[in-house]
Amino acid sequence: MSEAPEPRDEPFAGPRHPEPETDSDAWATACAEDLAREKARRAGPGSGTGSAAEELRRLAEAVAGKLGELGGPAFGAAAQSAAQNLIGQVKSAVGPVRERNPDVFEHLAAAGSELLSAYRAAVQRQEYRWTAGGTAGTAESDAGNGRPEGSGGSRGEHIDLD
Repeated sequence: MSEAPEPRDEPFAGPRHPEPETDSDAWATACAEDLAREKARRAGPGSGTGSAAEELRRLAEAVAGKLGELGGPAFGAAAQSAAQNLIGQVKSAVGPVRERNPDVFEHLAAAGSELLSAYRAAVQRQEYRWTAGGTAGTAESDAGNGRPEGSGGSRGEHIDLD
């Protein structure tokens, strides 16, 4: 009789394949690829923003176009010429300054964006307080209306119309 081979202590691992090479900095590579794709997407036609002076010019042209559409033929022509006059004045005033100090316009645009963000946050916070009803003073306002304290619900007052 032939002897059966002794069982090995190693579990069967299947066929051996060489280990694939791993990128030691895969996260940084993925981030760089994502950033490059995002920059390419933003650089697409019509989606980028220009300098502050360029944005001001675009705004003035858009306002002039809307004014021309709103008022009909007679009013539209007058509004269009007034808007074109305004655009000409803005271009003549801003052009030389922009050429000498482009970084100033970029700084002003960034500061304006930050101010707008702060204003927007303040307005949203106040709107939330108005719509959600603040927790301060809830006990006072609920005390005389027959509802338990802090029961929420409408903060309006019941008016008997009979």
